[in-house]
Amino acid sequence: MDFVGTWGPAICGHANDEVLDVLREQMEKGTSFGAPSALENVLAKAVIDAVPSVEMVRFTNSGTEACMGMLRLVRAYTGRDKVVKFNGCYHGHADGFLVQAGSGVATLGLPDSPGVPAGSTKDTLVAKYNDLESVEALLKEHECAAVILEPVVGNSGFIPPEPGFLEGLRELTTKYGALLVFDEVMTGFRISYGCAQKHFGVTPDVTTMGKVIGGGLPVGAYGGRRDIMEMVAPAGPMYQAGTLSGNPLAMVAGIKTLEILQRPGSYEHLTKLTEKLVEGILAEGKAAGHAICGGSISGMFGFFFCEGPVKCFEDATASDTEKFGRWHRGMLERGVYLAPSQYEAGFTGLAHTEEDVEFTIKAAKEVFATL
Repeated sequence: MDFVGTWGPAICGHANDEVLDVLREQMEKGTSFGAPSALENVLAKAVIDAVPSVEMVRFTNSGTEACMGMLRLVRAYTGRDKVVKFNGCYHGHADGFLVQAGSGVATLGLPDSPGVPAGSTKDTLVAKYNDLESVEALLKEHECAAVILEPVVGNSGFIPPEPGFLEGLRELTTKYGALLVFDEVMTGFRISYGCAQKHFGVTPDVTTMGKVIGGGLPVGAYGGRRDIMEMVAPAGPMYQAGTLSGNPLAMVAGIKTLEILQRPGSYEHLTKLTEKLVEGILAEGKAAGHAICGGSISGMFGFFFCEGPVKCFEDATASDTEKFGRWHRGMLERGVYLAPSQYEAGFTGLAHTEEDVEFTIKAAKEVFATL
């Protein structure tokens, strides 16, 4: 029972028949062209239709490359070098973003990271998630190109924005002349009906997206307002390239995945199952006497072994990670695969059923009794 789902992209299942059919058909025509193809236009239009603030899209080889392109873009557009990110938010493994990046380095206790020169991170400023004062303090002191964040944090565990936080960021970035960037490489096209913008009603200037838009195949993308995106070559002077960007296999898988997601009832199914899963696990944990908190939005969810609430990475570090490790191993022994770090979110998909959720809650109850 997989509740990792390739960290989001396996939203239609590991081997959805419809996705496999279009992949087989495309493989007969070619697996790579090394040049743009019409399929990119089809997927780009689907992305633009799904994300209201996106007027133009550029594809990349991966989510990390999408964030690298986005970083170069916001600096080219504003003429400023410094950017603000948040403690515990992960934006790929490029040097400039490996500053208090949560998830992997937090789980393994690694520094952020050997091999990264100091000069690569000198223009990366770090604020506290859900804390508007920490953001404004940085924007007042520095001329910043952008404020970049996971609108719903997935790399400190599942942490949603507090009411007014995203709205406040929109106001602050406008006030200080910075761009607002939603990095949805992991969560994009899972939250509500397509994106965080639709769920929270806050419009970013630029959005990054990852493998969900490729049906799980390697792809990334960044997009935004036309005047910003026209900075990218060949329309503008900012260079970005990738030999496999817009790979035809990823394009057809993405086109079919987004088509499936737009069918009536898809997101309602995700929301219903995920809420039942979270409520059931929390209830069993508390009944067994454990300090546990958690939540979900659409198909994204997470738990912390602490009283909570968890509003930022600093709060997440108060969680009992040793107990989480024992719980995770117990669940795995019973056939349930959850995110193997307290600092990662989990995901449901359209292939999950009510019976799957009931099986998982029952397994959770058994494991809680052993901790």
